[in-house]
Amino acid sequence: MAKLKKIDRTRAQESRNSIEKLYISMRHLFSRGFYKPMGVSGETLRKSLLLLRPEIYGSIAEDKIELNGLIYVIERLPRGIEECQFISLTTDEGYKNSHFETIIPPKRRRNCYRIDKDQMNIEITRGRSEIYDILTHLTFLFIESHKIQKRVTVSDGCDFIREWKYLEDIVIHHKEISEEEREIAIAHLSNILGRTFDEVLNIHKAFSTKDNQDRFFQLIYWLGKLAINEVLENKKRKITFSSVLIEEIGHHIYGDIWAHNIKKSLKEHKLLKRPIHIISANMHSVLNSIYAHNALPKEAETNKGFELYQLLSNSDSKPLQKAVKEYASENGLIYIKDTSGTNINVQIIDTDKINFEKSPFEKINSVKENPVIIVMDYAFGEQAYETMDELLKPYKNSKKKNHLDVKSISIMGKAGILEGGKGDIMIPSSHIFEGTADNYPFKNELSKEDLEGFGVQVFDGSMISVLGTSLQNKDLLKFFHDSTWNVIGLEMEGAHYQKAIQSASKIRGNISEDVKVRYAYYASDNPLETGATLASGGLGMTGVTPTYAITQKILEQILTV
Repeated sequence: MAKLKKIDRTRAQESRNSIEKLYISMRHLFSRGFYKPMGVSGETLRKSLLLLRPEIYGSIAEDKIELNGLIYVIERLPRGIEECQFISLTTDEGYKNSHFETIIPPKRRRNCYRIDKDQMNIEITRGRSEIYDILTHLTFLFIESHKIQKRVTVSDGCDFIREWKYLEDIVIHHKEISEEEREIAIAHLSNILGRTFDEVLNIHKAFSTKDNQDRFFQLIYWLGKLAINEVLENKKRKITFSSVLIEEIGHHIYGDIWAHNIKKSLKEHKLLKRPIHIISANMHSVLNSIYAHNALPKEAETNKGFELYQLLSNSDSKPLQKAVKEYASENGLIYIKDTSGTNINVQIIDTDKINFEKSPFEKINSVKENPVIIVMDYAFGEQAYETMDELLKPYKNSKKKNHLDVKSISIMGKAGILEGGKGDIMIPSSHIFEGTADNYPFKNELSKEDLEGFGVQVFDGSMISVLGTSLQNKDLLKFFHDSTWNVIGLEMEGAHYQKAIQSASKIRGNISEDVKVRYAYYASDNPLETGATLASGGLGMTGVTPTYAITQKILEQILTV
């Protein structure tokens, strides 16, 4: 019998296998209802994440503590989670009506509740993508915590290094320390973390707040302390999933309520029968593009082009932003603050009530149609399918079905770019759904030529919809970029949106087959470039030009074509 030739797997193949194992494992644990992240049940998750080595988690596979990844993760998890031995993922089960404080992470809109000193509850209303996001972040956090434990224990865990005792004294006794004592603590911490004094000093500043200057000391101490408790006292951290969450996941409960509220508002304002254009974007660029010139005539006179939008994007421009919103509310804008749990706010714009004289747009062919624009805030991963699928369904009023006259659907979002850099623009021709055989080619009404001339690079090609941005892996992304897939970037929602649009238009007949689609993304990071991942920080003012360039091209096609 001939010997089988051994096949050497590439890093890209190993990475793909790791992602598949991660998601299979997470689904299994979710169905099981609970697991211990640092126990036997969480072993597959840990091993897969360490093998994958996502770019966003930096030095996760090394002995030193990953600092930029730590900032990224902590900004997306509730305050105080590092102190909790028990973490419970629930659905909306009424905690907002209790005495528990609602804790919302700085960079993720999700409601969390500290039940007691040992337990944190996190509400899941955005589907499986949100669960995957949280579990990978927690796995990273717990891996890092055990690095701390190993670095501070001596004599088989019976004693601790002096630097740890110094840190413990500050945190446990809530000591107020001088600047000199703070620098001593940072010097000790640099030894614990395996990082330089400068690195730890900068991260300490990044975590500092007006109310809590030494937040970083507390974070590192409690991460290490709970890992020590796991090793020395067998007090394992545990993640549970509520039975209601397990039953509800995947049933579009929140998306149904959300979409019904929008259609109800359209009916109340007599807009249900009008031509509708849907835009998935942020809550400011469409608003400012349509209304800012009329709302702020003096500022518009002295700030030409995108300078007006840069002015509105400054942190000290809240009075100007308020003026634009007040003007818009009197001239056709209806704001629907989400109460469904999707965390997706909505703006409905009646173009019949817009004064286009001083606006950068002119209604030409659409002047008799008076279209309605629905702007929906960003969805999260699989939630994009749930919300778009429900929104495109007919509005049921008593026994009558009212089909929406949807003329176009435009998706603008942030994405990782595989060539170019932060702030550049990507125009996709198809979405490839990672980990599946699902591919979604489409005719994009936006072209590369439409977005050239704004001072940023523009790329066109395929986009890959990833299962989670936290699992970006350089080897796998390089394969997609260099191979005939011709992938120019990655994001989380495109395939889900297009799946909903295609099924609504070509299979279910909820909207016209002639619906126009537009997709454009601006680069928030380049995961193939060291130091340019999502963990390196936000776009800042760099994002103004691509955001408003894309927004204006979308609106031009809606209003003037």
